[in-house]
Amino acid sequence: MSYKTSIDKLIEIYKRSNLSISKFASLIQKDRRTVTSWVDRVTDVEPSTSVKDKICALFRYPDYIWEEACNDEEFIKSITQIPQKEVRIIDEDYCGRMRYIMEIEENRRFVIQAQFPGPMYRDTAVKRTYRTQTSSEIEMLKQNRINQMLRYDYDTTEWYSIKSILSFCFASIGNFYTKEEKIKILELIYELFNNNYNKKLFLFDSFSRKIYGMETTYISINVKQKVLFFKSPIESVFIEIRNKNLVERMHKYYSSPIEAPSHVNFLESVKIIKILQDALKYNNDIKQAYETINRLTDYGELFYNNLSVDLQKEVSEPKPGQRRN
Repeated sequence: MSYKTSIDKLIEIYKRSNLSISKFASLIQKDRRTVTSWVDRVTDVEPSTSVKDKICALFRYPDYIWEEACNDEEFIKSITQIPQKEVRIIDEDYCGRMRYIMEIEENRRFVIQAQFPGPMYRDTAVKRTYRTQTSSEIEMLKQNRINQMLRYDYDTTEWYSIKSILSFCFASIGNFYTKEEKIKILELIYELFNNNYNKKLFLFDSFSRKIYGMETTYISINVKQKVLFFKSPIESVFIEIRNKNLVERMHKYYSSPIEAPSHVNFLESVKIIKILQDALKYNNDIKQAYETINRLTDYGELFYNNLSVDLQKEVSEPKPGQRRN
């Protein structure tokens, strides 16, 4: 079949959507009669630019599908395959990856951290945790990165799962930090984020929705440049995505109070960091830390959700009036 006109393309997109005429019409904000006239080819009036833009936004298609040059096989390829120019594999050595991160996150960053603490805070506060090769160039880049992140005016928004911070503080396996190192890291983060509106820390409940696993990959979103990247399971590889709609959607998901997963707001997150630091100082266990969080904040329920079923039986239930914003 030939796909030369915008109506040809709209019909094919409609068929592939498997939506009813009414649903498709409501999504692109047109009446059912107009969409039917296109699908049945009883009109040759082309869809407006706003309709085309809505279709691209809804189905995450590139804008160029409506161009005359994008026809037939090229059109089908454009709506069924990921455009190569929107996805790039960054396969570099450590220095190359570090330079890439510093370039993308030069003035600000919005990240979902894979685990607590982030590498920069770990490397600032404690000795090397992992056995990796090093060199003078690597150490210089690390220090430049640390200096960048420690600046008071550096704009950073960071999301950590509650599960990861509780594991950092209390897990008895897979935990590479001494008690003193944990306290030092929590103190560093508290000092950086407390009363600094350039830096925002959010703790989210990864069990509140079907998003478990989102916190296992470092995701950095630069909505201004319309780019995001994430670390693949292979340590040396980053995946860069420059799909405007996807980048904006991911950013909105974590920046919109309505769409974001259940989380602790950034002011209370800092308070909870201090509570956890004190818990470690005074040798309190996870149950005692939860009881303090439940008593002194409105987010006990989110931490309660991250306790095992057996532990939940040994602690108080979340107090009434809990928040999930």
